[in-house]
This record gives sequence, structure tokens and C-alpha cells, in this order.
Amino acid sequence: MANMLHLSSKRAAFFVGTIMYALAFSFVTVSGRPATFVQDFRVTWSDSHIRQIDGGTAIQLTLDRNSGCGFASKNQYLFGSFSVKIKLIPGDSAGTVTAFYMNSDTNYVRDELDFEFLGNRSGQPTTVQTNVYVNGKGSREQRINLWFDPSIGFHTYTIRWTRENIIYYVDDVPIRVFKNNEAIGIPYPKRQPMGIFSTLWDADDWATRGGLEKIDWSKAPFYTYYKDFDVDGCVVPGPAACAFNPNNWWEGPNYRGLTPLEARKYHWVRANHMIYDYCTDRSRFPVAPPECLAGI
Repeated sequence: MANMLHLSSKRAAFFVGTIMYALAFSFVTVSGRPATFVQDFRVTWSDSHIRQIDGGTAIQLTLDRNSGCGFASKNQYLFGSFSVKIKLIPGDSAGTVTAFYMNSDTNYVRDELDFEFLGNRSGQPTTVQTNVYVNGKGSREQRINLWFDPSIGFHTYTIRWTRENIIYYVDDVPIRVFKNNEAIGIPYPKRQPMGIFSTLWDADDWATRGGLEKIDWSKAPFYTYYKDFDVDGCVVPGPAACAFNPNNWWEGPNYRGLTPLEARKYHWVRANHMIYDYCTDRSRFPVAPPECLAGI
């Protein structure tokens, strides 16, 4: 029977409608919400700079002059919904980057889906940069100024990756959609499983105003906090049928695109908070990349 642990209310209605179908299968479709950091994640970089808090259900990442740090999921996944609540660095964080992303870890042909939170000078809005890599090719940056202070409290950041689209959410607001347009020759990440990664690091050569604003190390150490990891995806290696099961909740009819309300939120963000879009950067792309013409 499918292992549908910790379903949220939005998935519950879909699950009830499909439970009898799911009982007929003997493969795992979902990895549930991790109970502790140790169970489902591993430190990839500088374990002295990662501290578990609240019994391992939350963690603190530290950046100082000596090092940043990073962690990754123990599993890889092929399709699903992946989210975490993050509280970013307060005050002057210029030059720092906090990243939450998925990566196939396959070097020159990697697939990758990025959230990168770019540090700022005190009083300036926080910029989140998203990017999509397919078969090693990225350069699909978009930047949004957040409409709230992400250092005051926790906010939920989600990557929903299905066979039909990739949607990035800030809380319940979709900020980016990347559709599967393979039918018109546009590559789409669907063959390589990806792990979940996060890092906090010194990127003052580019992160804030193109590298003009450097880290003020007198403000160090810098801290970012994570909690409530919510991972619903097909674990790889695992039963191959999982990724193509139409009854996975994220493949349901309600999740094949944006709802009318989500579409309104999406257009509001793009109209009022987008500050960079590779699709309109003619200095880099005299002809718009084909995915930019495909719409959402």
C-alpha cells in the first residue's frame, strides 16, 4: 500500500478519492515529512556550522569568516512536492546567499531547480533568485523582491515538480512556472532524480548589486533557520512505477497548472515584484529563448 504519511489538508481530499485505486498497488509513492534532521538529511559541508535545535526538528546554519555550511537529503526523488520553512538572516546580510534547491548531482549534465536568497543591506528588500538547469544548461535566472521581511518569521518555500510543470511557491503564492514543452523541442528535467540541498555561503563577488556590496564581517556570525521539512516524492532508487503513477496527488487534475486564484497571485507578483527576467534580457538573449514564448 502506498506510504502516504503526513498528508496536508489540500492533499487529503484528493487522497480520499483515490484510496481504493492505491490499495491495488504495492509500491511506495511518497516519502513523508521527516521527523528529525538526522533521519532524512546529512551534512555536506562544515558540520561545526550546523546545529540541531528543537529536538532535531529544526536547524541553524552559520556563516562566519571561517566557513559557510550545507546539507542534503539522504534520498533522491523523481517528481513530487518539496518544501521547507526558512527564517533568513536579519539586518545587514549583503554578500551572503542562502540556497534551497534540488540537484541531480551529475556534474556537466545536471538538472537543478534553485531558490537563492540574496543578502541585502539593512532596509532593502530581500531578493530571491530562481533558476532551472536541464542537462547542464542553466542561465534561466529570474529575480523577485519579496513583499515581506523574511527574517522576522518563518515562511514556506516550495518546489513542486511534476511531469507537466515546475512551480516555485513563496507561501501560497506561485512566483515561477516552467512548463514541460518537450513537444516543441524545449528540454525538461524528467529523467534524472534529484536530491534536496541547502547552503549558506559567502557570495559577495556577485550576490548583492552584482558584487558591489561586500559582506560586513563585523556583523558575523550570520544565521539562517530551517524547520518543517515537507517532502512528498518518489524515492529513487525505488519502484520505477512510482514516478508515473497518475494517482500521486501532485499529478492530480488540480495540480496540472495554476488555479484561477493562483494565476492572479502569479501575475500580481510578476507585475509588482519582478526585477529581472532572463526572457526579456536582450543583451544576453537577442532572441528570446523558446520557453519564454510558451507561456504558463
